Amino acid sequence: MPGRARSRAAARPAGRVRLALAALAGLAGAAALAGCADAEVFTGDKPRSREQTIRVVPHNGAHGVRADGRFEVRVPQGRLERVSVSRTGAAGRRHVAGRISPDGLAWRPAHARLQLGAKYTVDAVALDGAGHRAVRHTTFTTAAPDRRLIGYFSPQSGTTVGTGMIFSLVFNRPVADRAAVERAVTVGARPAVGVAAHWFGHRRLDFRPRARWRPGTTITVQLRLRGVKAGPGSYGTQRKTVRYRVGRDQVSTIDAARHTLTVRQGGRVAAVLAVTAGDDDNPTYNGTMVILERQSVTRMNGGTVGFGGEYDIPDVPHAMRLTRSGTFLHGNYWAPPEVFGGLNTSHGCVGLRDIKGGGPHTPAGWFFDRSIVGDTVVVQHSPERTVAPDNGLGGWNMPWGPWRAGSALH
Repeated sequence: MPGRARSRAAARPAGRVRLALAALAGLAGAAALAGCADAEVFTGDKPRSREQTIRVVPHNGAHGVRADGRFEVRVPQGRLERVSVSRTGAAGRRHVAGRISPDGLAWRPAHARLQLGAKYTVDAVALDGAGHRAVRHTTFTTAAPDRRLIGYFSPQSGTTVGTGMIFSLVFNRPVADRAAVERAVTVGARPAVGVAAHWFGHRRLDFRPRARWRPGTTITVQLRLRGVKAGPGSYGTQRKTVRYRVGRDQVSTIDAARHTLTVRQGGRVAAVLAVTAGDDDNPTYNGTMVILERQSVTRMNGGTVGFGGEYDIPDVPHAMRLTRSGTFLHGNYWAPPEVFGGLNTSHGCVGLRDIKGGGPHTPAGWFFDRSIVGDTVVVQHSPERTVAPDNGLGGWNMPWGPWRAGSALH
């Protein structure tokens, strides 16, 4: 799975069924490509590579792109089916308007100039000349005005999130005066509850309460960074109010030893689903994780996370990202039915039974439709270590005392 380095040899007996899972864009510019499957169970004509099928300019991972730089999505043959572009900058996340050309070969933005100091995210779906569907996810970052401090935050204003959501700010440059920056960011809740800040290094600042949010809570974040000196010659630019709401409470517990996922809504069991988790060589992280993003379809490629050519699936359905390093909970249409509930076969992610294209009435489709960003997912009884607090929104794995001690104002 992308973003997570392979730490142990993956010697497997011949004929053993294997699976895999992996990554896409996450917090703070995580890797865009996901990965999860085995050539022994994934069959069919091999599609062209994503780069051959869908070309994006600027290239994936580009930094310092100029405001007047070229920006387009293109296919050499076939046609673009869908292109979605968003921009995350000082004002938060915004949709970028654009249109696909009449011949279906190119997408271009409605406004030629790019915004400085922003991260652009591109998700495109296309059919190539042979009728294969391809999916591509890329990101690039435009040049920031000299020495200006910008905080990219999640969640965005106006959204409804799960009770496990942690407000997170990732800055475009290191913050020397963390106390000054922290004073300029306030997070309040209604009904009132104590919220504490925690720094992960000099670029990331997270906020959470002692325990998960109460359903129905309204959270208001005041960003008063404009003019705040963050370091020598570095000043904040943002002055913004962010409001979002906490929806119903859903906690899903994965028992890696029993191969089950138990979904609880409001504390009551809504379903028990059969899963396959990470195998003995690549076990799934233990601990509390939070759904960072949901995608109806994504591409998963083992080459992005140290698994070489073991898998490259262009259309993994119902994908929900759990960690920045590449752990996903997703639909799986390529494994035999007996795997789910019976074997742990993946490269570290967690798979639910699905069909090609994603079925609304499959276990994966059922869970995807009932999940939102910010929902809590807990993994138990895996031989792997507990996920790190800064891997995705893993801050719930840190006790309240050490969390509060991570504030720069203590």
